Amino acid sequence: MTRLRMASAILSMALVWQTSASTQPAVLNLGILGGQNSTQQIGDNQCVKQFLDHELQVDTRLRNASDYMGITQGLLGGKVDVVLNMSPAAYASVYLRDPDAVDVIGITADDKTGAHSYHSVVVVKADSPYHSLDDLKGKPFAFADPDSTSGYLIPDYAFRQKLGGNVDNQYHRFFSSITFSGGHEQDILGVLNGQFAGAVTYSSMTGDHDSGYSASAFRSLIRMGHPDLMKQIRIIWQSPPIPSGPILVSNTLPAEFKAKVIRAIKKLDTDQHACFIKAVGGPLHLSQGSAADFQFIIDMKRELLSAR
Repeated sequence: MTRLRMASAILSMALVWQTSASTQPAVLNLGILGGQNSTQQIGDNQCVKQFLDHELQVDTRLRNASDYMGITQGLLGGKVDVVLNMSPAAYASVYLRDPDAVDVIGITADDKTGAHSYHSVVVVKADSPYHSLDDLKGKPFAFADPDSTSGYLIPDYAFRQKLGGNVDNQYHRFFSSITFSGGHEQDILGVLNGQFAGAVTYSSMTGDHDSGYSASAFRSLIRMGHPDLMKQIRIIWQSPPIPSGPILVSNTLPAEFKAKVIRAIKKLDTDQHACFIKAVGGPLHLSQGSAADFQFIIDMKRELLSAR
């Protein structure tokens, strides 16, 4: 090989390396939904960080937000790259602002039943006199987060249909007051300490009742030191099935690297399933899904925003 050809080959290899390097970000931002115990959430996602760091040769940074809006804004602003179990309503907020901001690479599904849905539920104290939604008339009530599906969007729609009015007028003054507590666990704790007569949270409503069902906010609180929680609360209302949370990846990532991220997430589910379970909040796996699975949530969110 002549010196000219050798120099040309070296230059070509350097250009290829530079191009490859430019499509391989040094950092991957993993968004974690707010509204829950941040220390526990970050701990539950440490294994995800270690897996993605090794698999993708990046520094995975855990972006824990104080509320759902923080992750929504992160996805829209290119500050969050991946979310493993997004609120469907929060995803709808992203979609309505920019339908091309993220891709749905799947939805979570129950390991035992294969169901890819969950429910919004209203809880009260087990020793309270409240046994139906009607019994909460004139009582203080709580939602979780304005961008939560089970913690606001779905029950709000149901209450507007049943009671009339809206959240701003406490559904024609049905409730004495309405609070946004900031999260599902906060709703339950508010009921336990008497701050709210009733509040909403989420549950799969499948699996063992005493352990908090297969996936729910109850399980988180049981882990946080409330072993008798299911004896202390009673569920008095539940919604129709809600599509499970989508797994999202940002379209701001370089295409080649984005494909690697998607493969890594699927590998996390299959090869490190115990880690995946910790990160998504229960015995769930990655199932096929797309934006179409959330169309009615998107439509409901659009209607709510238009009404306001």
